[in-house]
Amino acid sequence: MTPLSRQQIAWRAAQDIWDGACVNLGVGMPSLIPNYIPKGREIVLQAEVGIIGMGPTPKPEDADPDIFNASVQPTTFLPGGSTFSHTDSFLMIRGGHLDLAMLGAFEVSEAGDLANWNTGDPATAPAVGGAMDLAVGAKAIRVLMDHTTKDGRPRILARCRYPLTAAHCVKVIYSNLAVIDVTPQGLVVRETIPDLDFAQLQAATEARLTLSPDWRVLEAPALS
Repeated sequence: MTPLSRQQIAWRAAQDIWDGACVNLGVGMPSLIPNYIPKGREIVLQAEVGIIGMGPTPKPEDADPDIFNASVQPTTFLPGGSTFSHTDSFLMIRGGHLDLAMLGAFEVSEAGDLANWNTGDPATAPAVGGAMDLAVGAKAIRVLMDHTTKDGRPRILARCRYPLTAAHCVKVIYSNLAVIDVTPQGLVVRETIPDLDFAQLQAATEARLTLSPDWRVLEAPALS
């Protein structure tokens, strides 16, 4: 069993973005998504820093230091792309103009509660950014995350232990082990990586899982 890489998680999440969507990409793994948008789909990518119409990551020699994403990494513009003020960016977020926000997460609960801004570690400054605005302003929230901590503790929980960003907002979880839908009936596993059985996935998850009737194996391309 080989967990998905960060790039493979971003690739998998990108496949589910529908044509014509206006999508915010948060810090971390979501910032990789522009590299994996399926060909032929017109998807408008926005970041809270005040940029819209993002394209893929440039080669180092082509990077413009004045064009960067939410992770403060170089990005590019597609035709029609633009920068604008934080004021306008948050008017877009709070005004309900985003179809979808793809965010990172420290923890997600079985009810779809999101914790992604504060671990309670006094040595680490909390980082709210636009997460709270996005969690309530975007029409849908999906998260990209590692399924467990580095020491193997579950991050998909019955109840979040970290301070919440927002309650009942997450609809889909893309982890390095599975794709999981958050439904009124609980967490439903839609896909799992090769050679991972359901019992192993449940053992890595505190929240109770159920297997979708149309479950399938998640086959991702080799990416690095």
